[in-house]
Amino acid sequence: MSHNRTKISSWRPAILSALLLTIPIGLAHAQEAQDTDTTVKPDKPEITFTSWTGPYMRSQMLGFVRPYEEANGTRVHVEHYNGGITELRDQVESANVVWDVVDLTQADSLRACEEGLLEDLSDIDLPNGADGTPFREDFVEGALNDCGVGVIVWGTAFAYSKTVFGDSPPKTISDFFDTETYPGPRAIRNDPTVILEWALMADGVAREDVYATLETDEGVERALAKMNAIKPGLQIWESGRQPVRLLNAGEVVMSSIWATTGATAAQEEGADFAVNMDGRVIELDLFGIPKGSRYKDEAIEFIRFASSTESLANMVANLPNGPTRNSSLTLLSDDVLNQIPNGPAYENNAHILSDAGWWAVNHGRLEETFKAWLAVSARQGAAGSTR
Repeated sequence: MSHNRTKISSWRPAILSALLLTIPIGLAHAQEAQDTDTTVKPDKPEITFTSWTGPYMRSQMLGFVRPYEEANGTRVHVEHYNGGITELRDQVESANVVWDVVDLTQADSLRACEEGLLEDLSDIDLPNGADGTPFREDFVEGALNDCGVGVIVWGTAFAYSKTVFGDSPPKTISDFFDTETYPGPRAIRNDPTVILEWALMADGVAREDVYATLETDEGVERALAKMNAIKPGLQIWESGRQPVRLLNAGEVVMSSIWATTGATAAQEEGADFAVNMDGRVIELDLFGIPKGSRYKDEAIEFIRFASSTESLANMVANLPNGPTRNSSLTLLSDDVLNQIPNGPAYENNAHILSDAGWWAVNHGRLEETFKAWLAVSARQGAAGSTR
């Protein structure tokens, strides 16, 4: 007995070693198969919606993100960015697309579509307007393109310090560049759009001739020469709440500002600035689906929900941008209608519609020119964090 027990004991380590070697190998193969299976979708896919942050994102959360989640029993992951198509391009080119729906400016939407960074939405079927208007007739001009569906109509205006100019405030966009009558440092966004249009309008170019003028080297030089007046103490902002802080802190006396952000922030306690809509540049934002999204079908359903008459009206009611559907206007209160950048309250103020197609072609060229001009500016301020 003692001899047999010794023999059995000598087998035991070998058996245990074999088991220990085979079990991890099997688990490793199973885990490897699981990790490489990218075709399996969860029962209720959770898409990622990427937009601008701050009050704008809040208006979208309340306007259509939370209602969509509630209506569909799913969750929407929300991320934010500061615009442009660099992050989108990186995701698509690296085959690592993590966004499913992204809020793009109209120019960025056209550029990204041209580069093949967005899914084709030319045949998308959207809900008709709540009043029965066919959806393609309901959306404002430019709100539907091959890769995008309109979200908002928005504008860039300029704001000024009430403490400094309360008794004799600037009245026109030309005053933004008149540092003799209205002395003090200015702030502008870190982008050639808007400021170049403003400079030419302030220099006497008719708004219908602005883009033709910017086509020429002489026209660009004319705009930059006008902009030289605001170089001393110039601050640069990246996103929307930064000019609010600069104005309230007294660091600048005038700044370009997103009209809706400015109009809302000007009513906050302690605000020390007012917004002037003269010369405002009107633009659009559109939804897009990054090329290679794993949840394209779900992303389309989200866009269908978010771009309905009711959803757009709900969003605008929480932050007075303009809706991209005409049918949404009838659902807005008079108070909201009097605040939106494309509303009746500002019909008599000079404005220009941003030519997104033109900027899609010319942005790269003028961005380099703008950066070169900034390089010799006296001062550049810190970036902000919200739109």
